[in-house]
Amino acid sequence: MDPEAARTARDSLELVFHMSNILDTGLDRHTLSVLISLCDLGLNPEALAAVIKEFRQQNPSSQQRTSAPSVP
Repeated sequence: MDPEAARTARDSLELVFHMSNILDTGLDRHTLSVLISLCDLGLNPEALAAVIKEFRQQNPSSQQRTSAPSVP
C-alpha cells in the first residue's frame, strides 16, 4: 500500500472511530477495522450489526472489553 493510501485509510478509520464514540457503540479501532474490511468484502452491514448485537446479548461481559480505548 502506498503512503498516501495508508494515510487515507488511517484518516478514514479515525473518522469512523470518532463517529463510533459519539454513538457510544463501544467498538474499538481494531474491531471497527475488521468490520469495515468485512463490508468491503461484500458482507451486509446490517447483518454484521445484528451479529454484534446478538453476541453482546449472549456475552454481556465482552462489551466491557470492546469499550476500552484502543492504542494505535
